[in-house]
Amino acid sequence: MTEFKLKKGFLIGVASAATQIEGGELEHSWQDWYRRGKIKDNSNPARANDHYARYQQDTLLMKEMGIEIYRLGIEWARIEPQKGVFDGAVIQRYCDEIKQLQLQGIKVLVTLHHFTNPLWFENIGAFSKKENISYFIKYIEVVLKAFGPEVAEYITINEPNVYTTFGYFFGEWPPGEKSLTKTIKVLSILAAAHLQAYLKIHEIRKEMGFSDTKVSFANHLRVFIPKDSKKLKDRFFTKLLAKLFQQDIAVAMMKAKFPWYMKNILKLPQGIYCDFIALNYYTRSCVSGMSDGVKEKVTVNDLGWEVYPPGIIQCAQQLYDICQLPIYITENGTCDNHDSFRARYIYEHLKEISESSLPLARYYHWCFCDNFEWLEGESARFGIVHIDYDNQKRTIKNSGRFFSEIIANKEVTTSMYDKYVKDQEYPRND
Repeated sequence: MTEFKLKKGFLIGVASAATQIEGGELEHSWQDWYRRGKIKDNSNPARANDHYARYQQDTLLMKEMGIEIYRLGIEWARIEPQKGVFDGAVIQRYCDEIKQLQLQGIKVLVTLHHFTNPLWFENIGAFSKKENISYFIKYIEVVLKAFGPEVAEYITINEPNVYTTFGYFFGEWPPGEKSLTKTIKVLSILAAAHLQAYLKIHEIRKEMGFSDTKVSFANHLRVFIPKDSKKLKDRFFTKLLAKLFQQDIAVAMMKAKFPWYMKNILKLPQGIYCDFIALNYYTRSCVSGMSDGVKEKVTVNDLGWEVYPPGIIQCAQQLYDICQLPIYITENGTCDNHDSFRARYIYEHLKEISESSLPLARYYHWCFCDNFEWLEGESARFGIVHIDYDNQKRTIKNSGRFFSEIIANKEVTTSMYDKYVKDQEYPRND
């Protein structure tokens, strides 16, 4: 059967990160990384999508496309450009954007930290020092009090495992370190930062008289499989990598239950420190020894990541087994530079979600517009809206029109499938 209906009450929208779309020459860790020549195509995040100046245009485009929910990232480096100095005009600008979104009927989920640090924070050690948590909490206090009743839902930290692994283990992201000891330390501090932020956000909003607060952090999960299931070594390392990369940090941040190699540095009691499950899902990994790669002879995207739709439910189940809470897919999308298979990708993942018995409540596609894709720069396109970076023209892609029809109809019909999906095929790595 090609047809499916969305779950009752299921909401669909898009996600973004401030650094990837806003533009502007800012003093933050990724602008510094660009200055060091670390971006593969030498793209400058100061260009990006110029969204900071064009947010009203983008909001109206979201409205035109029927977007129901938006995961909005805010830039700490804009809000607090110098330690202890908060820019009221920037905060007001974000308040204006949030109000504009809500006027268009778009519900907002705010992400407080998405990979990027103010340069002053990076220069004092960022999340490698537990005393620096206080700066993160102060930033949150300022933001919460400014947003007041306008925002009830927050993501504290996006993908702490990815931030830490690439920044402190592989050294490919800022700050470019390669230390297992440091990686574990930063993971512990990020977990503590989330736990304290969770409590602080609830405390502030309760004092303001609000009872609708929802807080979580965005988990990055993938499916891990052994390259050779007959080899004990491959099976062992498959379980070990899944445990170290995603399972342990999820339990620590969701329940304050820490594995032996991490520390509960704030000595917070075990409990539930999230109000919904936030899952970012993209791909499946194939494990051989300590190496993590891609299975041979499978469908892949333009970055070579395997396309594996059943994994979105497998990963959701893993998190649901930890805490039985509503599940938001806070990121799911694919690099498809010519928009030749993205409609199929969206279709197959939403079909998996619609047919699952898990309490999946929302889907945020990554992403709305093509944007600055971290190390890949402008070379990797994930958006349902095309960006011409030279003139900043926005053009809805074929996949974007399909996305809009799904939202409008609350289903995929055979005619929709035939129009958008039927003739699309993924690349293969044969």
